[in-house]
Amino acid sequence: MDNISKLTTELRNERTMNIDNMSTIDMLRVINEEDQKVALAVNKVLPQVKETVEAVVESLSKGGRLFYVGAGTSGRIGILDAVECPPTYSTPPELVQAVMAGGSGAMEKAAEGAEDQEEQGAKDLEARGLTELDVVIGIAASGRTPFVAGALKYARKLGAKAVSLTSNENSIISQFADIKIEVATGPEVVTGSTRMKAATAHKMILNMISTTSMIKVGKVYENLMVDLHVSNKKLEQRAKNIVSTITGVSVEEAGEALAKTNFEVKPAIVVVKTGVSFEKAKELIEEANGFVRKAIELVDTK
Repeated sequence: MDNISKLTTELRNERTMNIDNMSTIDMLRVINEEDQKVALAVNKVLPQVKETVEAVVESLSKGGRLFYVGAGTSGRIGILDAVECPPTYSTPPELVQAVMAGGSGAMEKAAEGAEDQEEQGAKDLEARGLTELDVVIGIAASGRTPFVAGALKYARKLGAKAVSLTSNENSIISQFADIKIEVATGPEVVTGSTRMKAATAHKMILNMISTTSMIKVGKVYENLMVDLHVSNKKLEQRAKNIVSTITGVSVEEAGEALAKTNFEVKPAIVVVKTGVSFEKAKELIEEANGFVRKAIELVDTK
């Protein structure tokens, strides 16, 4: 694992050899042009992302959880995606978790040496009570981070689904993964600075995985986040707008309905759409496995 010089993410970008002599606008232009390549690179790995989503949905349907494991920038990207799931989709904090080398303190202060501790990756997952029902996505731009390799090895040992997310083909950590997502973003503008294109690609892919998985387990109706957690005034207004948009009632009436359903959006929609009680709406949603559309249809069949 010592020689990194041949990794694509460590190669020099021929377009930026003279970047230190460029004008500010030319620097910005070349960075922007390189960033535009990221979405195209992500497009090429959509089949592997699809396979990952299917694994996550199956896991969640059986009571499993999703874990993102990474070090440095990769770990921080995992944290960013994980912490947004509860407010956006009302998921419990333990459903989507991020495991970062060096612990949560490494989010703000770099703990670079922590990534070299392979055994710690396994220990950190063991401490979270990993089971065969879970999915572990190991994130490493280089594809060689020992902490992540240790986590993936442990996941496979337990029978959990292991996924590697890297920016180099034929990565070391991919050897320990059931699904290999290797998104080739190419040499960085500043050589080896994988917080740039590689990190952007990985954030896009994690957004895809979590968002698509949440849609497929019933947390979105049409394109509206009907399972959001109302925790502030902005989200309260968004909840009213969502109920109003879906049901056709006024925003004021939507607010009244939400007040009767503890500001839970899904039951409020079912109550307004069908006229059933809050308690009945909750029962229907549970019977429909969380899908609002199906819950409303169930009223018509009873």
